[in-house]
This record gives sequence, structure tokens and C-alpha cells, in this order.
Amino acid sequence: MATSSAVLTREPVADRPGPGITGPTARRSPSVLAAALAASWAVPLLLHAVALDVLLLPVLVLTIAALIRVGGGLLDRLVVAAFLLCGAVMGLGLLFSVWPWGLAPVPGAGLLLTIASVSGWLARRRPRIPLRLRGSDALIAGTVAVVWHYVHHPVAGKSAADRLAYFVTSEDRMGHFSYFTGIRQVGGYAFLHQDAARTYMMTPSEAVYPQGSHFLLAWIDALVTSSAQAGSALAMTNRYFLYVLASYALFCGALVWAARWIGGPRLRGWRAAAVCATVAAVMMSGSMAQLIERGFDSETIGLLFLAVALALLVRPAAGRTEFVLVAAAGLIAVTYVYNLYGALVGIALAAVLLVHRRRFAGRRVPVLAALAGVTLVAGLPSVFSVLTKLDVAKTSNLAGPMVIPDRPVFIGLGLLALVAATLPVNRRTGTGQMVLALVLGATAMIGVFGAWQKYTIGYYSYYFEKLTAAGLVIALLSLGLIGLMLPPAGMTTGTALRRRADLLLRSGLATAAALALFGGVQWGVPSGWGHPSAWYDSSMLKWTRGEARNKDIAPPVRALTGRDLQGATSPVIALYSNDAFLNLQSTFLAQILTKQGGTMVGLYEVFYVKVGGAAAVEEKEYQASLGHLKTAIASCPAPPTVLVGDRKTADRIRQDLAAAGTGASVVHAPLP
Repeated sequence: MATSSAVLTREPVADRPGPGITGPTARRSPSVLAAALAASWAVPLLLHAVALDVLLLPVLVLTIAALIRVGGGLLDRLVVAAFLLCGAVMGLGLLFSVWPWGLAPVPGAGLLLTIASVSGWLARRRPRIPLRLRGSDALIAGTVAVVWHYVHHPVAGKSAADRLAYFVTSEDRMGHFSYFTGIRQVGGYAFLHQDAARTYMMTPSEAVYPQGSHFLLAWIDALVTSSAQAGSALAMTNRYFLYVLASYALFCGALVWAARWIGGPRLRGWRAAAVCATVAAVMMSGSMAQLIERGFDSETIGLLFLAVALALLVRPAAGRTEFVLVAAAGLIAVTYVYNLYGALVGIALAAVLLVHRRRFAGRRVPVLAALAGVTLVAGLPSVFSVLTKLDVAKTSNLAGPMVIPDRPVFIGLGLLALVAATLPVNRRTGTGQMVLALVLGATAMIGVFGAWQKYTIGYYSYYFEKLTAAGLVIALLSLGLIGLMLPPAGMTTGTALRRRADLLLRSGLATAAALALFGGVQWGVPSGWGHPSAWYDSSMLKWTRGEARNKDIAPPVRALTGRDLQGATSPVIALYSNDAFLNLQSTFLAQILTKQGGTMVGLYEVFYVKVGGAAAVEEKEYQASLGHLKTAIASCPAPPTVLVGDRKTADRIRQDLAAAGTGASVVHAPLP
């Protein structure tokens, strides 16, 4: 007999009021509200006074976790609470961006705690957090810990300047950092402060690029530093980079959690271990680790929120209030961070309203009205960008470096999900129907987008692969349903210790098997023909060994941070070598370290400047490079400083620019 593994309940049975617990019919006490409001502001003020505002993060998460009624276990409750907090911060960021306090820690945290306190009082909910842990929690937390170890290992113990060789692995990351800097400097979303933001980021990014991840990290950074002031740009690069590395580790852990959540309470024992370990193995050994090297920071965070949002919609085990809150957080967080993925949340939300339509009986109008209002808020930045400067058709076909998801895993798991969802035991359940709708909807969306690219430009480009990355996320979280098709272990007889040992043994074997099958872990068995195993040849292990770092940027980094940017207030053009791309990267780095990223719009001409090093170049090449240098200089809002690695080249450039009447200070700056 089929049983529903995903239901919307009015209130989870485990969380209904019991004796002595304030319930829906209890009288609201004004004194309780007054005390909660006082604490909502006293705690931020106290922590700010001792420069420990970062502790507001766990305070906020625990406060929300104590008031919501989603998930019967501690880890589930904390994940949902953190997700709601991120959505709330990005949504309220519209207010933070226009009020006089900007990203100051106390007002923002005080408002968030006030909203939580008032909401809990109105709902007559006494703070309560489930303390129950599940064995598979260790696999989720272990995934985060292991991934963090590998991605952080190459920069552990290094100075902020030395870490720049790992930070500057792509122009994308420097661009993302400039958006982060802009939001920190203007105190809110850049699209609401466009004139001021253009100093820090390349126009038209201040108006068209999704800024949710940058705003969220900027708000967190304000708590970490206990200040609305950003401080040194070099220190900011270090903190931002650590946030990005942590985001990838959390993304991997969130996917493992999402697959388990979809499996529900029935996914336990060795089956839960197999599912969790398979997802972890794919994420640790597959191509997605290249997101770090490529600098696809917004995509990483967007996929993280997408995984959590889709899991909570595919199996919406919550009351109506929590359902609306989760849907709101999903729409806002995903769309603000990476609006391309917002359509997938929309597909899942539409499917929920259809599959679980009976659960909304009697409350359909207020639920739909609330979701409609949230959709307007979620779509506001995207609509603003389309109505101002964003060319959707042109942007959708942009070319660029790509992280290509593992096709066999993506296709194979997608097909397995269809098989599992169409089995009689699942197709009458809410989870089965939701997985089927999501997989078919995502497949249709990816297929239509791919067909449109083939029709318009003749090949699959940048954003197609980003969309297939979301498809991989859907395929992996669908493993929660697939795992239910594995045979459950029979009840072991004997003492409690023997039963636990038996469960641990089977779960350990399932975990080891998943890591071997999907992660290439050989557990000490020698590789055939002397080749390294797939695990040691994976993208994440290459990053750990330092193979992805920018080896060429190290000398320019030492020159810029140790000597050439001291007291710099005008744009800086760094021509340390005859390598045009290295000159471009050095110049871009100089701008973000002086918080002048907006000047890079015109300074991209440096990409064509192939002079500056000691090696002689042909006269034709020199003249062409000089022409591009003049164009770059002309774009600067103030006469720039041109750093040239070779003395003879510096002298000639100085003379030629002076003869042409081009204002710039040319300085001989040899690489150390």
C-alpha cells in the first residue's frame, strides 16, 4: 500500500502544544513581548560593544529555529532556519539599502530579531528546538568538513597577499569581489545606488547583475568586522575568499542534506548512508569543484540555495505558515543570487500548489496572495535590470569559460529519478509526483534553452552549462527518492549494542561502496598501469595540490601590495611584462585593491598592451600597444599611474605619452 512521503500538515503532530506550553488558544502576554523586544535590541548592542557581532549569526539562526516548526531533528531545523535567515536578509536588504544605517550590524540584527519576536508572539509559540540527531547527520557534517579541508588546505597558513595567487584564478572572481566591495562601500544594493556604485564596479553591472550573494556576504562581513566600514581592500579580499571557499563546502553539504530530506523519515540506516555518500562522492570528485577555480562565486551560492529550496518544495513537510515562509525565502534567495535559477523554483512552486492543492483548502486565497506578493519582491531586481540596461537575448548567448557538469551522472541519475517516480509505490505519493514534475519541468527548460542557443548561435554556450549545473543538482537531490527503492535492512536481533554495531557496519560499507563507485576512491588498492586513481585526478584534489593557482601573478602581487600601491589614489595601469593577459590581471588587481574597480571598463584595453617587460618587441607591436594604452588612459577619470617593469620601456612610454599630450605618470617598477 502506497503511503505519502511528502505532506503539508496544518501543524506537525510532534509540535502541537502540550500541557504547560503556550498554544494557539492561549492568551498573549504583553510582558513576554516586551521582554522579547528588549532582548532583540539588548543582545546586538551588547555584542557590538565587545566587537563580537559575528555571534549574532548563531543567535539569529537559533532564534528562528526555535520558532518555526519544520523538521523533527536538530540539523533539519537549523538548515531551514539558516535558509529563512538568508532569504530575509536579502529581502530586507531593499530596506537596509535606503535607510540611514546601511549595513551597520546593530540596526539590521535588531530589526531581524524584532520581526522574529513579534512573529512568535503573534503565533503564540514558545521557543523550542528539537535536539534529536540522526546517524546520517554525521555524513552531512562530514561532507562539509572534508570539502572545507580540501578547498582551504592550499591557503592555510598563508598571508592575505600570498592567497591572492589562488584568489586571482579568473577575472570573474575579481569582478564578483568588486560587486562585494561596491555594496560594502555604498551600504546596500548597488542597483539602488548606481551613481556611487560605478566607482567600484564596471558599469552596467551595478544595474543588471544579480547582487544577492554579494549583498549577503557584505552583510555577513559587517558582522565579522563589527563595522559598517569595509576597511583595507587586501584584508577584504582575504575574507571574501574564505567566504567563497566556505560557500562551496556548504553547497556540497546542502546537497547531501537535500537528498536525505527528500527521502524523508523512511530513508534511514544503510539506505540513507548510501544516498548521502553518493551525493558527497559526486560533488567531491566531479567537475563542480572547478566552480572555485573559475571564480563562479554567484553560481556556487545560487546552486546552494536552489538545492535547499527545491528540497523543501519537493517534500513540503510543514504547516501552511512555514510553507509560505520557505517558498518566500526560496524565491527571493535564488532569484536575487542567480535569477536564471529562479524559474526552476517557480516550476517547483507551481507543482506544489497543484500536487498538494487539497492541503490549501480554505486558505487558498491568502496563500496565493502572499506568494504573489513575494513573487513581485523576488522579481523586482530582475525586472529593474531588464527595464534599464539588460539585453536578455544577447546576455543569454554570451561566451565564456565553462564548468561542464558530469554528463553521465546528470543523465543517468535523471533517468533513474524518472524510473523511481513512475513506480506504482511512488507515483501516488506527493514526493513521487513532485520529483516527476521537477525532473520533467527542468528537462523541458534545459532542452528549450539549448535548442534556442543552437538556433541562434549554433552551439551551446556559457549559460547553457550553468543551467545544466542546476539539472545536476536536481538529479542528485532526486537520489533521496531513488534511495527508497533500495531494500531496507531487516531488524537485527540481540542487544542494543549489537543492533547499533550492525547498523554502523552496514552504513559504513554502503558509504565506502558509494565513494568507490562514484568518487573513484580505491581504498589503498594499487591503480592499474600505474595511473593515479580518478579520485586523485579530480578537480578538487588538483585545487588542493595547488595546481589551479595563478603562478604568474605572484610577482605582480608582491610588487603591488608591498610597494606600488602605497598611497595610490588614482587608477593604476600595471605593465610588468609583455604578457598582455598578465598585464590585464595585474591592472584589474590594482583597481580592486584601491577600490576603483569601476575604472576597469576602459582599462580592459590593457588586454592588448604587450609591452612592459625586459624582452624587446617589434616596432609594429610596440606602436599597437601604445595606441591601446592611450585609449585606456583616456578612459580614466583622473590621470593614472602607469607601472612599467622594464626601465628602457618605461622611459620610451613616458616620452611618447608626453609627446602625444597624454596625461599619465609613468613609473619604472621592476618585478621583485
